[in-house]
Amino acid sequence: MKKPAFYLAFAAMLLMFSCGQGTKDNKQAEQARKDSLIKNSCFIAVDGKDTANLKIKTLDNGKVTGALVINYLDKGKNDGLLEGKFSGDTLFADYTFKIGKTNPTVYKNPLAFLKKDGKMILGVGQIETNLGKSYFVKGKPISFEKGRFTFSPQDCKD
Repeated sequence: MKKPAFYLAFAAMLLMFSCGQGTKDNKQAEQARKDSLIKNSCFIAVDGKDTANLKIKTLDNGKVTGALVINYLDKGKNDGLLEGKFSGDTLFADYTFKIGKTNPTVYKNPLAFLKKDGKMILGVGQIETNLGKSYFVKGKPISFEKGRFTFSPQDCKD
């Protein structure tokens, strides 16, 4: 009677051991798959003496994270992070940025970029704030012709 129970326990241990094998390989393969779904893109824009640098990471589901630094000659620098999503060829993002060096003030504004001919064009639209959240006014168009910055692709530098 003891032998069948021993064999059953031994078989169960073998099965559990074999199921545990490959877990590390599966995790590495999953991470590699996720990494391949990320596309890094970098852009630069110049408007007179003002410059802007945009770096974004785009997932295959359209979600985007990144950084935007705008250097205004007369006003200083806006340095912040983007978080948004592509809707067709337009990236809608929230831009959280700081202004000032000693006691920086943090702002959060919506931005819209039109992806056209490999470039990213920053749009201009009417913004309103409600309950501390800023957003583009519904029903009001976003103009990509009036925008100051047209971002051209550049090599990403880590």
